[in-house]
Amino acid sequence: MPHIAIPEGLPGIRGLFTFRPETAKPLCDLADALLHTPGPLSPGERELIATFVSARNDCHYCQSSHGAVAAVHLGGDEALVAHVKRDFESAPISDKLKALLAIAAKVQQGGKSVGDAEIARARGAGATDTEIHDAVLIAAAFCMYNRYVDGLATWAPAEADSYRARAETIGKNGYAAIPTAVAAARAASGLPRT
Repeated sequence: MPHIAIPEGLPGIRGLFTFRPETAKPLCDLADALLHTPGPLSPGERELIATFVSARNDCHYCQSSHGAVAAVHLGGDEALVAHVKRDFESAPISDKLKALLAIAAKVQQGGKSVGDAEIARARGAGATDTEIHDAVLIAAAFCMYNRYVDGLATWAPAEADSYRARAETIGKNGYAAIPTAVAAARAASGLPRT
């Protein structure tokens, strides 16, 4: 049961965005910049980082939704997404992505946990300053998103099909269009203006 009155039928962050649309736009814009807009890491790699951190934070909604989007970007390879969540070091991904996930794991523990060894490993695997920056920011942002979703006790569907349906749209269009959908859901729900 959510800690606040959010519309029924809207899981995870979607319900929270509908509750407080003023925060939906900046949070969606951040997710779009981190995960969807062109950058040195592919959208699939960035979604894997978000999924991995969300799994480490035990946020079912975020790891499921972003895992589904990662799979879309990775040609439907849900097994790879599951492997990365379970044991990224043995997953069939690049050494650079493994090094960036090691940094993300340290950020998930606490920002000061990232040390020279993790950075040297990433540089040795060919990571640029921008890629290191983006891995840290994705990991930090997803700690926030995970705590937002779970801190207000939102619900999350258990079945993977619930996430696959939206993943195709998000994979294609990104996150910036979500606030428009939030406004429509809010109007349909009859929630009062905050």
